[in-house]
Amino acid sequence: MTGLPPTKRRALRGVAVALVRWVDTHAGVDTEPPAEKRIDWLRVLPFAFLHAACFAVLIVGWSPVAVGVAVALYVVRMFAITGIYHRYFSHRAFRLTRRWQFAFAVLGATAVQRGPLWWAAHHRHHHRVSDQPDDVHSPVQHGFWWSHMGWLMSPHGFRTRIHEVQDLYRFPELVFLDRFDTLVPALFAAALLGLGALLDAVAPGLGTSAGQMLVWGFFVSTVFLFHGTCTINSLAHVIGRRRYATGDDSRNSALLAVITLGEGWHNNHHHYPGAARQGFRWWEYDVTYYVLRALACVGVVHDLRGVPAHVLESDLLDAQAPHVG
Repeated sequence: MTGLPPTKRRALRGVAVALVRWVDTHAGVDTEPPAEKRIDWLRVLPFAFLHAACFAVLIVGWSPVAVGVAVALYVVRMFAITGIYHRYFSHRAFRLTRRWQFAFAVLGATAVQRGPLWWAAHHRHHHRVSDQPDDVHSPVQHGFWWSHMGWLMSPHGFRTRIHEVQDLYRFPELVFLDRFDTLVPALFAAALLGLGALLDAVAPGLGTSAGQMLVWGFFVSTVFLFHGTCTINSLAHVIGRRRYATGDDSRNSALLAVITLGEGWHNNHHHYPGAARQGFRWWEYDVTYYVLRALACVGVVHDLRGVPAHVLESDLLDAQAPHVG
């Protein structure tokens, strides 16, 4: 390789780094990538495969058990994203013991949305520059598709912004999950495959196979989960009503709140990000907050942060934006 021209050596090194990053996200992070709108296609091949694998439902078929598991895992892992990755790791809206913090971080990692440090770091950055040019997933600045998924497939979106999460970086177990962020999803997929094989052996009457459990429980559920989560990036600054003057275009959408277990009350959230609940009014359903309240009742979650009364009535807009979702 030493005899190759410099341009070819750099190209080969880029290919090698992209492949290594499939398993080790810390590979090649010594340089800051340019903030350009370019998809790193080699690195995101596993992401593309995740979507393509959903078409395997045409091969494995379906069963009520497999589809039910897919739906259940969508809900459970959506809570892991909204309640743990978002409200806990990103905003520290409540307290967990270190053991529960790690357990929930592992659950969040099964959602295949990178590690907890990467997720929280990018989200904290988003709040600092919301809908400004540096907000990489602002639909106002960059359009629907880039804000929905393009940004995270770019070289600039790959790196974990360590300076944003110094409070979390002191936990080596979280750093490990963040660095090897495909380990937990791979083990989770293998476990679902094994569960399907077990059910096929001991309860053949269910009509559920190993392939069905893998395709429906992992691939289909994960892809729907990913796009459900990303609607908050791409749509929650476009559709819905604005209750508060927040300095950005964040909006409240009842539809997105259904899809994301309460995250659709996005204008509320941008008005007061540190609260454990995002539905500020009694009619604004927030399933994530209901689960957190239940976990607090059994001593798993502590010190849920509420919304002060004066915050509820501050910075109200006299005329809300037209309701479109």
